[in-house]
Amino acid sequence: MQGLHLTADLYDCRGADGLLTDAAALAELCRRHTIGVGLTLVDEKWHPFPPYNGQPGGVTGMLLLAESHLAVHTWPERSAVTLDVYVCNFTTDNSSKAEALLREIVAAFEPGRTEIHRLQRGSEQRPPAETILEALNDAGDAVYGYTSAERVLARRSPYQTIELMRTPRFGLTLRIDGHFMTSEGEEFFYHECLVHPVAVAHGAPRQVLIIGGGDGGAAEEVLKHRSVERVVMAELDGEVVEVAKAHLQRVHHGVFNDPRLEVRIGDGLAYVAQTADRFDLILLDLTDPETPAGSLYAEAFFRSLVRIMNPGAAIVLHTGTPVFEPQQVRDIVAQLRRVFAQVHPFGLYIPLYGAYWGFAVASQTLRPRAIDAVALQQRVAALPHLRYYNAEVHHALFALPNYYRDLVQPSADAAAPLCALPALA
Repeated sequence: MQGLHLTADLYDCRGADGLLTDAAALAELCRRHTIGVGLTLVDEKWHPFPPYNGQPGGVTGMLLLAESHLAVHTWPERSAVTLDVYVCNFTTDNSSKAEALLREIVAAFEPGRTEIHRLQRGSEQRPPAETILEALNDAGDAVYGYTSAERVLARRSPYQTIELMRTPRFGLTLRIDGHFMTSEGEEFFYHECLVHPVAVAHGAPRQVLIIGGGDGGAAEEVLKHRSVERVVMAELDGEVVEVAKAHLQRVHHGVFNDPRLEVRIGDGLAYVAQTADRFDLILLDLTDPETPAGSLYAEAFFRSLVRIMNPGAAIVLHTGTPVFEPQQVRDIVAQLRRVFAQVHPFGLYIPLYGAYWGFAVASQTLRPRAIDAVALQQRVAALPHLRYYNAEVHHALFALPNYYRDLVQPSADAAAPLCALPALA
């Protein structure tokens, strides 16, 4: 039923020694404020704990309310308290009473520090909201997140956990192993900028390889280019493709029905090692480097791609967030520079990822910023249904903030790239 659930953790409680150890005093305080705010006491249970290691014992207790409950637990050895208040709002909104009750009890303990959380629990008219948080770095000192009104799907494939969440902000949202991947409402930020800057700069890609990309969003953008004759999607997990086909039409727009798309389920690294095909563009549309896809962000794999690239070909990949993962971004770009003569980092803010995100185009010859202005306008104008990318954005993507530029600039002693060509002005 619909209701408000409040929890509070109180630390460094001052001037409340009696309340931390005296069950009768604590019970009287809770009864008085519960009745005082207008909630209905039904029953109660209190238990004092015996002394331990020479320290007085704490108290645990609960008031049963007609509206639900109040629970308290004290730790005198830590001068700490936890509180839990829940009120049902099915027939009457008791939220203000619950807030007042919590406020009065917290004040009585005079805490030096508090952590209070509020959860709106659901109703028949409104599904319960689930808050989903994700760390922006390995240290976990920066997080972001969204609320989900419904968990549409959760399954474990042979490789990873796949989830579909229905979010008020972005609609259906795909998560893999606890990481946001794509969503109906903002997929164009990532997919258009992964594909079009490099494809437009190339001018006439015919054969394209996508490693990963099982949601179909990148393939859909690639096939907007009239020159493209064939797209190979080498996706490790066939269940990602099946979930996308069944649920994410607003991401891929039916691309799996396009005869130019060839889906190969299996290890992308093995496909690269075994194929005799050659490609004009290679898109690494992968999960993050800390996932099982980590080996595909390494210099050895970048070198293996050279064999299957046509003259003038390029690869593109995301490198992570230069704000929260600077060392990762620096390392990936440095490894690209040991293989390719032309490496061009770029970036944009991606809403679903909660940060400014880094990408890179790598090639032996292609320079995405060197395209003629007229050709750029003509090529972009030929692309249908763009929501982010345009001719002005093309150059803006490669205009790096100073901190990002400093992060990815070549070092003075960088090793020469494989098959390096003379630097172009």
